[in-house]
Amino acid sequence: MLNFTIGPVQSSREVCAIGAEQVPYFRTPEFSAVMLENEKFILEYARAPEGSRAVFMTNSSTGSMEAVVMNCFTESDKVLIVDGGSFGHRFVELCEIYGIPYEALRLEHGRSLTKERLYEYDGQSFTGLLVNIDETSTGVLYDSEMIGDFCKKNGIFYVCDCVSSFLADPFDMTHCGANVMITGSQKALACPPGVSAIILTPRALERVIHAKVKSMYFNLADSLKNMERGQTPFTPAVGILLQINARLREIKKNGGADAEILRVEAQADDFRRKIRELPFEFVSESPANGVTPVHPIRGDAYRIFEILKDEYSIWVCPNGGDMKHTIFRVGHIGHLSHEDNTVLINALKDIYSRGLM
Repeated sequence: MLNFTIGPVQSSREVCAIGAEQVPYFRTPEFSAVMLENEKFILEYARAPEGSRAVFMTNSSTGSMEAVVMNCFTESDKVLIVDGGSFGHRFVELCEIYGIPYEALRLEHGRSLTKERLYEYDGQSFTGLLVNIDETSTGVLYDSEMIGDFCKKNGIFYVCDCVSSFLADPFDMTHCGANVMITGSQKALACPPGVSAIILTPRALERVIHAKVKSMYFNLADSLKNMERGQTPFTPAVGILLQINARLREIKKNGGADAEILRVEAQADDFRRKIRELPFEFVSESPANGVTPVHPIRGDAYRIFEILKDEYSIWVCPNGGDMKHTIFRVGHIGHLSHEDNTVLINALKDIYSRGLM
């Protein structure tokens, strides 16, 4: 199998080897040291401001999105949500569940967020802003610094879902002023799914510590207290956290976050150059490095996904909803090479020659 999805992605042999080992007991100084090192690396790679903390949650990234909404906002807030696809809309659904007043800034699929559009909401007493920096369903990358300037001007608490963009696109928490960053183990970290990380700046820590959360598992103040000793309140996904540690060390060895971002960018550029030979259209105005959504000019996108999977053992990412038959997505994160891109392109050429698109 050759995996071009955007989560779970292909892992290195070292990461896979750890997954084959027995899972150790975790209430030990050795595991605490691993967890504290994980926190150190992830704060470094996100360029988090001094005094920031990170917690590792054993859940998908949606669980951490929910935890952030629960711990950082109340019914007295008024939040602006960038709703440009299925993942941005997930923040809308969470705010509805928890009764957080919100307004959705809706964008058509594939459309970028312009400064003019954002500043239509200037001076309207918003207290929070929620955005998926890479709207994974359409591959659109939003300008985190432009949004950050808007939040600074309006005194807004700024939450960035960087699940698909962390280590794939440039992101600087300190420079853009983000107060919270969320990411997941199965994206550019290239580990199995099951762990999500939340980075909290000092301003976010203040909110979390004083939050009155009606939840045991999603109480971030409890997670922070346990993380002081390199532990979690409940049994974590121990094996995945060990794999994350190996992956974070691997990134450091290979030149750090900047080098990893450049590698993903080169992988994306190589694919986008090669696919121009075929009858596909790009659909994103400001494409993220981690994923390329493509529209087949002829043929059904979901059928192409099925043929690649069943006949060529190649996985790309299908879309759902009203994009199911018009767009599929090709990921560029994980343990992939330019040669892998060529294998995919040759398969698409073969499908085209067979008259299936």
